[in-house]
Amino acid sequence: MERIAIFPGSFDPFTIGHESIVRRALPLFDKIVVMVGFNTSKKQAFPVSKRQKWIEQVFKDEPKVQVESYEGLTVDFCKKVNASYILRGLRTSADFEYERAIAQVNKRMHPQIESVFLLTMPEHTPITSTIVRDIILHGGDASMFLPKGIDMKDFTFDE
Repeated sequence: MERIAIFPGSFDPFTIGHESIVRRALPLFDKIVVMVGFNTSKKQAFPVSKRQKWIEQVFKDEPKVQVESYEGLTVDFCKKVNASYILRGLRTSADFEYERAIAQVNKRMHPQIESVFLLTMPEHTPITSTIVRDIILHGGDASMFLPKGIDMKDFTFDE
């Protein structure tokens, strides 16, 4: 059986912390599907299609990584792509508490799906999409927080 994991998130934008989690998880899975989702509790800055394109560019030379967008429950997307694992990164204890609750609900809804947590690298702990987005919004140089495959010149905000 193929070990397929999804890595869900809004990725608005995708950061070096996100990239690190995916790259470090590659030996654990046969395929990782980065699922660019719609978070109804967040105002999106960049269109989903642009976020998806950026992530595809970052992993263009990695055949085990696929990028898709989805609107709906993460566990339903797992069933759609035949994934048995949900990959998540943890930066802080607050992340753990939040992710634990979601993982337990997902497990209750679909017992065959396992959540797998990787701790972020210490140097990535303070990096969040919200902070990076604010830097970009205010005209700052966020390139040190973005994967090499993402060009800062490509950033424009939705209206």
